[in-house]
Amino acid sequence: MKNFIFISPNFPTNYWLFCRELKKNGLNVLGIGDQPYDQLAPELKASLSEYYKVSNLENYDEVYRGVAFLIFKHGPMDWLESNNEYWLERDAQLRTAFHITSGFQVEDMPRIKYKSKMKEFYRKTGIPVARYHIVDSVEGCKGFIGEVGYPVVVKPDNGVGANDTYKLSNDAELERFFRNKLDVSYIMEEFVHAEVNSYDAIINSEGEPLFETGNVSPVSIMDIVNENGNSLYYIRKELPDDIRTAGRAVVKSFGVRSRFIHFEFFRLTEDQPSLGKKGQVVGLEVNMRPSGGFSPDMMNFAHSTDVYKIWADMIAFDRSTVPEGEHNFCAYAGRRDGKNFVYSHEDIMRLYGPQMKMVGRIPDVLAGAMGNQMYVANLPTQEALDQFYRDVLQCK
Repeated sequence: MKNFIFISPNFPTNYWLFCRELKKNGLNVLGIGDQPYDQLAPELKASLSEYYKVSNLENYDEVYRGVAFLIFKHGPMDWLESNNEYWLERDAQLRTAFHITSGFQVEDMPRIKYKSKMKEFYRKTGIPVARYHIVDSVEGCKGFIGEVGYPVVVKPDNGVGANDTYKLSNDAELERFFRNKLDVSYIMEEFVHAEVNSYDAIINSEGEPLFETGNVSPVSIMDIVNENGNSLYYIRKELPDDIRTAGRAVVKSFGVRSRFIHFEFFRLTEDQPSLGKKGQVVGLEVNMRPSGGFSPDMMNFAHSTDVYKIWADMIAFDRSTVPEGEHNFCAYAGRRDGKNFVYSHEDIMRLYGPQMKMVGRIPDVLAGAMGNQMYVANLPTQEALDQFYRDVLQCK
C-alpha cells in the first residue's frame, strides 16, 4: 500500500475530495494540519487513516516532526502534497528532507515560484512574455518605464495570487509604491492589454495530459481586489487549440510530471507592438497546483466528469479512464456586498435555479478576490453565459 501525506487537507474545504479518491484507490492517506481533529468534516475524517495536528503549519520544525512521526509509524512515504500554492515551497522542503522523490524538490523552486524565472521557460517554447524589470530604485524603475511607458504592473516576484499587486499609472503612484512597499523582491512588468486565459490539466508521470480544460478571466484579479469589484470567470465549454498547444509546450518546457496544474496566459485584446497582434497568446505565469477556489468543482460541472478522481487515478495508477459527458460553460459570479444590484438573490434563483450548481457565502479570507456572495451555473452557449453575467452583476 502506498503512503500519501496530504498537507492541510481541510483547506480549501473541497480538498477532502482528493483524500476520498486517494483512499478509494487503496492509498494510505495521512493528514497534517492545524485544525483540531474533532473540527474536521466527517467526510475528511473518513478519508484519512491518521491525522497529525500541529499548532501552526507555518512552523517548519513542527511539520517536520509530524512527517517524521508518520514515517516512523507507517513506513516510507511515496507522496507528500498539499495542492496549495501557499505551501508549494514547504512541500518541496519536506520532500527533499525525507527523500520523497515523487514531486518537486527544493532545487526546483526558483523556476516555478519566481515570476522572473518563469519567463525564460515560456520563451523556450517561442511564446512571448511581457518585458520586465526587477525593482531596485525609483530611478531604475523610471528608466524601465521610459522604455515601456505607463502603466506598469508591480507585484512580488515570489507571490501568491494577486496579493500586493498594483497598476501604476504615473510618477506619483510609483513614488507612493516605494514609500509603502514591503521588504520583498518585486517584479515590474509592462502593462498587457488582454484577458487571462488558462490551461488547466492533470499530467501523468510521462508529462502527458490525462485531462485538459481552461478558464477565462475577463477582469483581472488585480483589478477585482484593488477596485473592490465583482468577481467573474468561467470554465470554457471547449479548450481552444492555441491554448492547448501553448499549455502542452509549457508543460514540456518546465518538465512537469504527475501534477494538477494551472498555467496562465494573456490573450491580447488589442495589438501591442512589443508582444503581438490582437488575439495572440502571451505567457503570464505558471501555477503548479489546481486552479483556486471552486474551480475543480466547476471543471466537473462544465465537463460532466470528476477531476478529483482523475487526479487520484494519476497518483495511484498513472492513468485514468474517467469519462467526460456533456460540455457546458460553467460560470462563476461573485457579488460584492454593498452594491445595489438590479436583481435580488431571489430574482437570480428564480431565473437560473435549474442551472445553478453552487450558491453561497464566501469566507472573508477569500472574499477579496472572489466576492462575498457566489453563484455558479452551467450555461449552454456564449450568449447565455453573457446574459447570466449581465443579470447577476448589473447594478442600478
